[in-house]
Amino acid sequence: MAKVIRFRHGDDIAYGVAEMEGVTLYEGSPFVVWEPTEVTLGWDEIRVLSPVLPTKVVGVGGNHVDPEDHQPVDPYLFLKPTTSVVGPGAGVAVPPMTSAVSYEAELAVIIGRIARYVRVEDAGSYILGYTAANDVTALDLMGGPEHLTRAKGFDSFCPLGPMIETEFDPLEQHPVECLIDDDLRQTAFTSEMVYGPGELVSYVSSVMTLLPGDVILTGTTNGGGPAYPGEIMEVRIEGIGALVNPVVRG
Repeated sequence: MAKVIRFRHGDDIAYGVAEMEGVTLYEGSPFVVWEPTEVTLGWDEIRVLSPVLPTKVVGVGGNHVDPEDHQPVDPYLFLKPTTSVVGPGAGVAVPPMTSAVSYEAELAVIIGRIARYVRVEDAGSYILGYTAANDVTALDLMGGPEHLTRAKGFDSFCPLGPMIETEFDPLEQHPVECLIDDDLRQTAFTSEMVYGPGELVSYVSSVMTLLPGDVILTGTTNGGGPAYPGEIMEVRIEGIGALVNPVVRG
């Protein structure tokens, strides 16, 4: 496996592996039975979907900080509902009670098998791979930590994609960028995280059982800002690709 993609072809939803010429269709899913077929579909024959439908999305706050700033003793966790997940190209809807949303470009960890009380040194075997994420937030509706779920939980507030890269090394210095209408607004590097993916899988799995397809958002850097209806948000991660979503009126 390398670039795992979930897609719609006609009335069917399937998994495959992305190639230059198209997508090689696989039987089953990368979480259970995973067998290649002899079928290759052209990119014009499919519609790319979110790479997973998780039982939960676990967000991490304050995981990109200046070394001179105070670092949290433990990762700061929050949850986004599964109904917030959308795929590439899907519209991110601005709720009627606000005029804009905030973009937050992040690396996302995709869990590959049931994880509970995982040791840091064993965490890699529980990770299927990585994808790009946009932790969309209605900042003016947050009003403090007690309203975090409301501000981050609206439908369409968790774009994921375009694919799961199973051979990605987050400890290397991969840039994570967000562009609004092709204007670069946010840049970070995966190597700058306070807690790496292994530490996050270990910590989160000590709190709750992680199931195949669950997602951990590894946190964003400074620079997240407003995006308005009519604008295009694009999260780019070197080695994974571009996650592009239009902002629409909810």
